[in-house]
Amino acid sequence: MPGGRSSIIAAIGLGLCLTAAGTATAKVAKPAKGGTQLPNAQVEALSFAKLEGWKDDDHVAAFEAYAKSCGAILQGSKAMRTSRPFFGGLFNACEKAAAVGKPDREQARKFFEDNFKPMRVTPHGKPDGFFTGYYESEVEGSTTASDDFKVPLYAAPALAVKRNQSTVFGNFDRAQIEDGALKGKDLEICYVKSPVDAFFAQIQGSTRVKVDGGKLLRLNYIASNGRPYYPVGRWLIDKGIYSKEEMSLDKIREWMEANPDEGRELRRKNRSFVFFTKTPLNDQDECIGAQGVPLTAGRSIAVDKKIHVYGTPIWVDAELPIESEKPETKFQHLMFAQDTGSAIVGPARADIYWGHGENIEHIAGRIKQFGKFVMLVPRDVSVTGSPPPADKDIPLPRPRPAEVAADTVPTGSIGVAAPQSPRRP
Repeated sequence: MPGGRSSIIAAIGLGLCLTAAGTATAKVAKPAKGGTQLPNAQVEALSFAKLEGWKDDDHVAAFEAYAKSCGAILQGSKAMRTSRPFFGGLFNACEKAAAVGKPDREQARKFFEDNFKPMRVTPHGKPDGFFTGYYESEVEGSTTASDDFKVPLYAAPALAVKRNQSTVFGNFDRAQIEDGALKGKDLEICYVKSPVDAFFAQIQGSTRVKVDGGKLLRLNYIASNGRPYYPVGRWLIDKGIYSKEEMSLDKIREWMEANPDEGRELRRKNRSFVFFTKTPLNDQDECIGAQGVPLTAGRSIAVDKKIHVYGTPIWVDAELPIESEKPETKFQHLMFAQDTGSAIVGPARADIYWGHGENIEHIAGRIKQFGKFVMLVPRDVSVTGSPPPADKDIPLPRPRPAEVAADTVPTGSIGVAAPQSPRRP
């Protein structure tokens, strides 16, 4: 899975935009004597002079994206800074960033060099990190059902949202919901033409829906049914329909549309189902990541929230299929951990957010490349790696969801804030 080309999750990018303002940091590896230890990782100290392309990056653009993270980080309490050294280091750096104001390119680069130290991270026993891409989809839709628009996108029950429940209708899987298990509950936000469009909106976790003559609805993930995600692309590879090298979101969509009956059955193998909420974002706004800040196309990444702290700068150096389907475009940019996703697992795993637009989904959907994953670590923080536990292959029972809203939850319109600590599907 993560870190290897056999992972089809890498081929379909599961970083998702969220609507809620997440906490300034996520649960990370337990600090080791005043520092942070990255599980199943190797860590190598570098210098900025060793980062190929570092001086050529647009550090003003990077600083602007970083400032968004700082807005969330600076809300962190003293207790958080004390108990989590890495978060405390980011807090200190953000205080200095606030004093910088609006730097020019040289000042922005100097800020990062003065306050951070680069450390290359790789999965234990592997040479590189692994990158995929995600985006915000856009589809045609309608606020009323018709012969053309009959596939619903569902909201979560208002009471479940009010209670900050991230799992709803846990007793129904995708097939049951598609067969009408939620009819009569008044949860339909809008309708789209194709079940493939609905499926891809759920994979991405956010979508723009043009309804009723051009009005734009901005929908973001709010909850899921808590069922496990099934990598549909993996099935297509196993069946020999596509090779690992060929696999992309475009290929998955192409096959499902050309084979509607088989495509329906394949989608139903993925029992996970996503629910949305309307957001007040306008046409130009980017969707909100798990850190609770607007994402920046080409600067925001989704990471494993169990390992990394939101707001961490990450230098990405890889050759990606941006200008063509071949991975020949050098991508050397400073990114920021501002989102997460259930398929983003591991110490050197990142999903790059590309924004929205006609060609964006094609770029994001074909990215599945290895490359250098370099954390910029606050200078007053130590980071070490650790090997995987000896019993890592022993299966453990899955934890029981803490909160599951059954189908008996009263329904209604969603008019309350999203949960403050959302969990991704």
